[in-house]
Amino acid sequence: MPIMPRRYRNVVCDSSRWDDFEFRAGDIVISTPPKCGTTWTQMICALLVLQDPVLPAPLATLSPWLDMTTTARKVVFATLGAQRHRRFIKTHLPLDGLPVRDDVTYVCVGRDPRDVALSLDHHVDNLDVAELLRSRAAAAEIDGVELEPPQAPPDRPIGELDRFWNWMENETPVTETVSTLRFTIHHLRTFWDADALDVVLLHYDDLRFDLEAEMRGLADRLRITVPAARWPKLVKAASFEEMRRRATTTVPGASLVQWRDPAAFFRNGTSGQWRALLDAGDESRYAQLVTSLAPADLTAWLHRPSLTQTEASPL
Repeated sequence: MPIMPRRYRNVVCDSSRWDDFEFRAGDIVISTPPKCGTTWTQMICALLVLQDPVLPAPLATLSPWLDMTTTARKVVFATLGAQRHRRFIKTHLPLDGLPVRDDVTYVCVGRDPRDVALSLDHHVDNLDVAELLRSRAAAAEIDGVELEPPQAPPDRPIGELDRFWNWMENETPVTETVSTLRFTIHHLRTFWDADALDVVLLHYDDLRFDLEAEMRGLADRLRITVPAARWPKLVKAASFEEMRRRATTTVPGASLVQWRDPAAFFRNGTSGQWRALLDAGDESRYAQLVTSLAPADLTAWLHRPSLTQTEASPL
């Protein structure tokens, strides 16, 4: 008897949308924690599947976020149903919240959670929450569903370091948020512990250091053959700089005006900015926290250099 997916629900997503989705053999599900390289991975998959550096439609149309409640379920299902190319679908749901099939590939990306926290802080500053909630209400009206009114979020701490720790130490249940360290580690663990599934686990820093090698490796895992002559243009199109230049077609939801500045969605694509924020005491505090949530092998894989090395290195 198949195991029923776990229910995840918050103000922007509802995992029950997947319950009636009709998969096709060969579908690709891009499932990453927020700010770990989701859009980057969507772009890479788009380039590998379509094999053209110029996308035929905005990335969010080619690869919709299926469970996001700011777009009507009817619209998302119709969009995916009309696609004739191999589909690559976005979600931030952990693997245990998704229907699992042997003929579907699930792609996840991990990133140092300290970088995730800072990237997300910038992300929230750039987000027009009122516009997002208007889109959510409009989508619910199209689908004919009633939504619970969103609870007012707690006041954000003023200081950047306070906001960092607020994200790190938030104990909201993982089924009710996608935006905490606890959720990020839980999400990654569902992939780390996956057995006998077609699961691909990438690391953000590997994409940064050798994008072409990672793209070629993913193509192999997806059983996609790319002619040699096409690789240079595809790799260039997947670069951080090129995606920022094409922000109007690569940023999720840019057409919904939910971003104050779509180009600012791509902050800088680097790692290690937390070094300018955390002192030795903060690093020790973080190490104790993350190791209480993640097994040693996952912790070692996530952090480059290792936590021991960063604690020993000068600021």
